[in-house]
Amino acid sequence: MKTLILFVALVGYTQALSYSDVLEEEWNRFQIDYTKFYQTEDEALLRRLIFVDNKRRIDKHNRRFMAGLESYEMGVNQFTDLLPKEFQSQMLSSLNITEAEGLIEFRYSAPRDVDPPSSIDWRAKGAVTPVMDQGEICESCWAFATTGTLEGQTFVRTGRLVQLSAQNLVDCSSTYNNNCGGGLAARALKYIMDNGGINTESSYPYQGTMQQCRYDSRNIGATVQGRSLVKDKSEANLAVATALYGPVSVAVDGTGLQHYRSGVYNNPNCTNDLNHAMVVVGYGHDSYDGDYWLVKNSWGTSFGESGYIRMSRNRNNQCGIASYAVFPMV
Repeated sequence: MKTLILFVALVGYTQALSYSDVLEEEWNRFQIDYTKFYQTEDEALLRRLIFVDNKRRIDKHNRRFMAGLESYEMGVNQFTDLLPKEFQSQMLSSLNITEAEGLIEFRYSAPRDVDPPSSIDWRAKGAVTPVMDQGEICESCWAFATTGTLEGQTFVRTGRLVQLSAQNLVDCSSTYNNNCGGGLAARALKYIMDNGGINTESSYPYQGTMQQCRYDSRNIGATVQGRSLVKDKSEANLAVATALYGPVSVAVDGTGLQHYRSGVYNNPNCTNDLNHAMVVVGYGHDSYDGDYWLVKNSWGTSFGESGYIRMSRNRNNQCGIASYAVFPMV
């Protein structure tokens, strides 16, 4: 009997040690994969503890995912050594949409006689530029959401796909209350309207910090004639707008996105407190997890599904995705 107890204890100890070994190996690989350097040993120790805690949370979630109890998978990414509050502080910002709603020229409501396709992916049609990484210094998601919708809308109208400069918006639209602390697509589009255009990414590349405005009228990549807000915070209106006009800038509650890897992000705890801007570039249906929005993010290709996230669609405007959906008229 004592031998059996000792054997069970040894097996438990070996399993625990094995998991610890795995965590240690993943921590070492994480530092290499994401080029993580820490200034002091104390900071490295703190980040390791946070990483291990996050990894345990990821593994617990993924056990539920494998059991069919969750619709999406979590995984290690560039944010796994951050506390939730640090992630929110670095990557998210409070978006005050109330004052901006009154400044938009048009409200979009889907015509009654329009039957949108069951799915659409503007990437496949050539309307979407590569995923960019806003970095961890500048909260410029609003700038990439603006360029993303304008790039797509311009392609639909002209057949030309031109990558536009988010840095142009970060540097030059501060008088419209946009900066590295946050901003809104509506205000950025107003800057482009008043300015007579926005520069191309190739002529004005992204730097990830706010710098002196260097706009050059010789390098205009697109112009804006007006702005439209999807009416009534309606997902049905957003779907038709996306299908007929092209990619649409949206704002969501991104608080729970820190560890997203793949699948349809269905989070019943998501709120309508909008703090992150992205671009809807399509929508569809997953046979296991239901309807989804195909959303382009600005956290690099190591995040999510090669830089994209599929967010729940037709679940009572989950995460507020249709609450502030804006697209330009070009």
